[in-house]
Amino acid sequence: MAVLSQLRRALLRPPSVTYGGASTLTSPYHYVHTENNSTAFIKAEVENNGKTQGKWLTLPPFNTTINGASLGKNISGRRKSIGEEDAGTTTAIKWVMGCCPQLPRSLVQKLFRLRQVRRKPSESSKSVGDVDAPECQVKRVSAKDSMRYGDTIYLPITVQALPTEKTECLCTEEELKFLHDLELYKDPAIIVINKPTGMPVQGGIGIKRSLDELAGTYLRHELSEAPRLVHRLDRDSSGIFVLGRTQLSATVLHSVFREKTVGASNIDLKSEKRFLQRKYWALVIGSPRRPQGLISVPLGKVVMDDGRSERITVVDNVSTTASQHAITEYRVLDSSIHGLTWLELSPLTGRKHQLRVHCAEVLGTPIVGDYKYGWQAHKKWNRAQIFSSNLEPKVEVCNKTSLPFGLKLESGSVIDKQPNLHLHCKKMVLPDVSSAIKLARARISSSGYDFADIKSLKFDAPLPPHMQRSWDILCS
Repeated sequence: MAVLSQLRRALLRPPSVTYGGASTLTSPYHYVHTENNSTAFIKAEVENNGKTQGKWLTLPPFNTTINGASLGKNISGRRKSIGEEDAGTTTAIKWVMGCCPQLPRSLVQKLFRLRQVRRKPSESSKSVGDVDAPECQVKRVSAKDSMRYGDTIYLPITVQALPTEKTECLCTEEELKFLHDLELYKDPAIIVINKPTGMPVQGGIGIKRSLDELAGTYLRHELSEAPRLVHRLDRDSSGIFVLGRTQLSATVLHSVFREKTVGASNIDLKSEKRFLQRKYWALVIGSPRRPQGLISVPLGKVVMDDGRSERITVVDNVSTTASQHAITEYRVLDSSIHGLTWLELSPLTGRKHQLRVHCAEVLGTPIVGDYKYGWQAHKKWNRAQIFSSNLEPKVEVCNKTSLPFGLKLESGSVIDKQPNLHLHCKKMVLPDVSSAIKLARARISSSGYDFADIKSLKFDAPLPPHMQRSWDILCS
């Protein structure tokens, strides 16, 4: 409550400012990287007419920015080149959030609502009349107003002393080492990690530690911005997980993943170049009738238990039920004499629980450990032969020591009483977003650039402990 009261007092008593003849002092508050890769410092405007009449934080002058969504389409092959249309319109609130990522979004929104944000147009964007009326040069700006090249935004300097919304997420040295050991790859645009089983991606009711929160606190490295989520993995799934390190790279990645889903139904699967590829490994109960194939069915959501829960299911009549088309390629990796099969699943669309529902309802082979969509199959599953004496010597004794973040990674294989979900994002091919952004910055004011030849990044994540043990047991 004290923080809210401080915020209210700071915003309701804006400093009175006269902009003419102000000298500028560099503030240590924050710095931003502009689109031309130069470093610009936010400055405090101080007026000295015998005494200080007002102070403002001055953001770097607005310059041409890259439209991340449009760049994502270019990378995905939906457009052939990048041009002026990719220098997308940037609103005032987007520019403020980009320059000051540590300011809470709610605070920035309140500043705009209370009309505490000012804008000074660039000389090139003003008419002769504007130049002749200096008192009109600095005006209040609304959140959705479009920025023009050279415009300068001013914020009340009182925001400099206010705490941010970022909560301290304290980790032990062991937990911090565990978190950094999850990193598979890092460049200026993305971080790729091998998400462990049982770690939630986002916070929510009953969730104390989420990957989103941990990454925002401990995986920033040299950047001031917190990594951002660009896709999802179920809590009980594991494997390759990508985060955007900046707002721009996250927007580009969002667009790439979205274009993958949007374009999946309209491509020739044999001839189309796959700009984004994901391959999951799954252990399923039973065996598909064919060793490989393509699943293409609509999925819809069904609300259950008086709205307390929901599940995804195959939709038979799309004309009467809301649905989304879902496409998955699959092939058999290995079959076991114990009635289990290892599959490689390649989702061409990104629907909720797509792989789990396709395996359970279309192939008739639910994933081991998926009690939501394969409960009946687990009840009928005869695991007696897996515990035969000839397999027991090959099973390693599990180490029951406590693990970071309360994770239980040392159990959950097929020999345990309740196996964990056996679904792991094993491989991913992703466009080199960092290189694409550099090219877009270099070409944005000149001729277009064809992104068809942008190089790809390839990742491979080792199996989690419970799946590796199941593999060793079944394939030995």
